[in-house]
Amino acid sequence: MTATLRDCILGQAVADALGVPYEFRARDTFSCTDMVGFGSHHQPAGTWSDDTSMALCICDSFRELGHIDTEDIRQRFVRWYREGAYTVDGLFDIGGACARALDQGYGCAGEWDNGNGSLMRTVPLAFTDATDDEVRAVSAITHAHPTSTGLCVSLVHIARTLARGVAPCDAIPDAGVLAARPRAEVRSSGFVRDTFEAALWCLLTTSTYADCVRAAVNLGDDTDTTAAVAGALAGIVYGANAIPARWLAALRGRDVIEACLF
Repeated sequence: MTATLRDCILGQAVADALGVPYEFRARDTFSCTDMVGFGSHHQPAGTWSDDTSMALCICDSFRELGHIDTEDIRQRFVRWYREGAYTVDGLFDIGGACARALDQGYGCAGEWDNGNGSLMRTVPLAFTDATDDEVRAVSAITHAHPTSTGLCVSLVHIARTLARGVAPCDAIPDAGVLAARPRAEVRSSGFVRDTFEAALWCLLTTSTYADCVRAAVNLGDDTDTTAAVAGALAGIVYGANAIPARWLAALRGRDVIEACLF
């Protein structure tokens, strides 16, 4: 099976929505088993967040232009930020670095600007012809430090390999070492490397879409973003047909998502 952008985006959006109610909650203070609403952001069940909105900005730009144009993508980010474009009911969550970068017109490049705000939107670039430098440039719209831009490149490489049907254990560098990491040592903060490694750990240590994304949410803390990245990858590996039907049925804003796909 060759994965499609739809597999990726639906995998991301469903997982994102699964994690939204639990964002900021500490690990093992809750148990996510199904799609629920309200919680941390008081959103109805099935509502996805900034993770998916920003990914849709990238998708829609490429759909319309057929190539990577960072200024066009940035303008779409601004429309999302200021006007609520690419959302279900309007913006309810934005990372500090993303807001600062969009306000100032250039990406944040300091050592402390390595949140996961560019990584969370980057997997769909695997379905474009973006070069490594273009992937870095898309990250740098908001997150310009080499740690962030480099991990975005690594994630796109992994996603492209997975999309060709390669098993996660063969597609992910040092998969055995990462898979053997105890859950207690898997960090799920907003730091970009934590999100990168946690999402891959969830993919490596589970064998279904549902188990992967539930594992990601149940790590706690930045639940929606860890799940969004893991879900995008799991969507590629297992396909949209493997997403539980009740979760897909609960997903809000499906028309917004479908309009951005290419």
